Amino acid sequence: MEFAAVTLCFLVRDLPDGGREVLLGQKKTGFGAGKVVGLGGHVEPGESDAEAACREVFEESGVTVRETDLVDAGTVRFVFPSRPDWNMRTRLFVATRWDGKPQESAEIAPEWFAAHALPVDRMWQDAEHWLPMALGGRILDIDVVLNDDNTTVSHVTHR
Repeated sequence: MEFAAVTLCFLVRDLPDGGREVLLGQKKTGFGAGKVVGLGGHVEPGESDAEAACREVFEESGVTVRETDLVDAGTVRFVFPSRPDWNMRTRLFVATRWDGKPQESAEIAPEWFAAHALPVDRMWQDAEHWLPMALGGRILDIDVVLNDDNTTVSHVTHR
């Protein structure tokens, strides 16, 4: 089975009251337009997953993340049985250190959300199955299989 190589990087900050926030963004164009998503995208030829994550965060938000500040959160494989050309192997990273303040780009309107109250009603349905675990420090190795509508989740397999 073929999978496109994709990365997602979640910037997380601690608040003075002990809470935590994660940077997500409203997707303005392309795949997933209108949904709240993590920062990330396709891995370019010759690029490592970490390099792609840093590049995508910068392109989408203007924030600079160093590879040494990325924390591995594992891998999610998204399987679209009715659209196999959409299959993605998504490498997840979390970062708590970066330079710059998130700015809107042509692709993403970044916004901070409470990590314990993710806007799952505005995200891809699969996010609730894995994002809280990734933000909670787990290293994931899961498959998310979508239904034929390419939106709702058929099942999730933890490896």
